[in-house]
Amino acid sequence: MGVCLLFFVTIDIYVYQAVKMAAKAQLGYKYLYWGVNIFLYLSLIYIFIQFGFGERRGFQLLGKFLGIFVLFFLPKLVVSAILLGEDGFRILSGIYNKYSGHGVADSSFLPSRRKFVSQLSLLLAAIPFGAILHGITRGKYDFEVINLSLYFPDLPDAFNGFKIAQISDMHTGSFDDKEKVKYGIDLLLKQEADLIAFTGDLVNSYADEVQPYMEILNKIKATYGVFSILGNHDYSHYIQGTKQEKAANFQRIKDLHGELGFHLLLNENHKIEKNGEIIHVVGVENWSTSRYFPREGDLDKAVSGIRPEDFKILLSHDPTHWDAKVVDHDHKFHLTLAGHTHGGQFGIDVPGIKWSPIQSRYKRWAGLYTENEQMLYVNKGFGYLAFPGRVGMWPEITVFTLRKGLA
Repeated sequence: MGVCLLFFVTIDIYVYQAVKMAAKAQLGYKYLYWGVNIFLYLSLIYIFIQFGFGERRGFQLLGKFLGIFVLFFLPKLVVSAILLGEDGFRILSGIYNKYSGHGVADSSFLPSRRKFVSQLSLLLAAIPFGAILHGITRGKYDFEVINLSLYFPDLPDAFNGFKIAQISDMHTGSFDDKEKVKYGIDLLLKQEADLIAFTGDLVNSYADEVQPYMEILNKIKATYGVFSILGNHDYSHYIQGTKQEKAANFQRIKDLHGELGFHLLLNENHKIEKNGEIIHVVGVENWSTSRYFPREGDLDKAVSGIRPEDFKILLSHDPTHWDAKVVDHDHKFHLTLAGHTHGGQFGIDVPGIKWSPIQSRYKRWAGLYTENEQMLYVNKGFGYLAFPGRVGMWPEITVFTLRKGLA
């Protein structure tokens, strides 16, 4: 905590210097600058200590303040990095001047900070400020449809051209605009998928987060069904309450899947038949390599009654499950659909460049991965969590067209 506080204060000292030099403010500027920042820091600390993530009001407040904090913090980071670089230059210049004899006798050791550098740092800081502001106001509902054709030599002939749409990580408790959510669901339905897969995290914590969106989510239908699994947030681990209250909330979340028309797969499988041929949808409960997340997934139980060579679509919320348990399993899982990472909700995903801070935590964090003739796709999520926005990692609807043959 002390190190973090020192880090933030150091950044603010640098930014304050840039603002003071570039703006040449006269009255009250330092009180305004430090007053606003101290209020923001104290508010974040108070909300986190008082409520944490288990109390819904605290979670919502924390999300709003976190949005404001990130909106200003990342631009500050840009300013401080530039001024820190300039200070390095000033130190080197001072050393050179002192020992080369080029310095002025009555001048200070360090050359003065240059005004244009401060102005440039503030100008460049406007870039992340604008991007984050867009991410908070519009980006979180800027739904992206990604279409992929996937080829499998052993795909049953009847399923050649079969379309599967995936959404993941709704986090309904974070939504704040019904019309935008409706737009996203309408966009999903426009894809006319044969089957829809939802790969977990229906809520942040509480079952009743879904209630305002029941009418919208009830429209999610597909010819061969809508299949769902649980994510780590669906297990009531993050709520305050007694053991009995948590159990009741968890049961209610599971019941909601049925009320929405979703076929919830709890370490089980379902046969999809078309023109006399079969593929299997397999769904496991949450399993993660992290000890902080539930490990209820049982892959062996989930494939009960299926032959190892049968064509299978696996739904597994956390992509770490794929490397730890799926790839080297006795059964072949042709395509695994996961979510959980949100793509970090911040990053760059354009042709030739794919980066997010989340990749320091997750090896498979967004997009398509292939190993041992098996595929994993990690969806960036339909909703958002904590930070109330998305920057560069837009909410995603993925449509897979299964093809017979080699790519």
